[in-house]
Amino acid sequence: MDEAYDGLGITYDFFWNIFERHSIDDEGMPLQGIVHFGKEYNNAFWDGQKMTFGDGDNDLFKRFTISLDVIGHELAHGVTEDEAGLVYFNQAGALNESMSDVFGAMVKQYKLNQSSDKADWLIGAELLSEKVSGKALRSMSDPGSAYDDPILGKDPQPKHMNDFVNTFEDNGGVHINSGIPNRAFYLAATNIGGFAWERAGKIWYETLKDARLRANTGFKRFANLTVYNAIRLFGQGSVEEQAVQNAWNEVGIKTSIKEPLQYAH
Repeated sequence: MDEAYDGLGITYDFFWNIFERHSIDDEGMPLQGIVHFGKEYNNAFWDGQKMTFGDGDNDLFKRFTISLDVIGHELAHGVTEDEAGLVYFNQAGALNESMSDVFGAMVKQYKLNQSSDKADWLIGAELLSEKVSGKALRSMSDPGSAYDDPILGKDPQPKHMNDFVNTFEDNGGVHINSGIPNRAFYLAATNIGGFAWERAGKIWYETLKDARLRANTGFKRFANLTVYNAIRLFGQGSVEEQAVQNAWNEVGIKTSIKEPLQYAH
């Protein structure tokens, strides 16, 4: 109970103190959570109104309240739903998942007062039981390396468009292909330096709020919008713009600016 309460509170504080966002809907929506859901339930989820946490089966997963970045991840789905409504399918769905990992990672780093170069960039590092051969649910710095276990299998996330997974499973690979934009954010944040939320996080947040972010936006359009917002916030030719462009290029997405900058927001 205390873990859930603290996790919800830290996530609220992060969005308020960093982005001046008043809860998930920016209108003070109460953050509610249900703990001990089901029996040995191996998940946590946001249903549009509240958080629900399982206790895990202790064979694969521990209790889901233990992981602050997972709490931040789930609540960030509500922020994405409120701002952009990214459909939960194919590349737009992978972006939806990636935005949650980005904000979840930043919530944890905020709590620990960690700069981007000191963070582990792991999602759910506390969740896996001692019986599982792995270190987390996902790695943002090195997608595909989070676990390799006889029961869970091998982490399927790609980190470059050359290895993009075309599948009908997992809503078109939303949890799998999110590794590509995840690594792009990690690269941008670490190349810019400092705290991830100060510049890279601000660029991603402003992109989430950008009116040109459509519900079915794919990786390339999202990448272009991050470049627009980097320029709008920090200037053309800035360190931030270059870091964002280089990050996307490194994961196989070449950015291009075609629209006038005055339409960037």
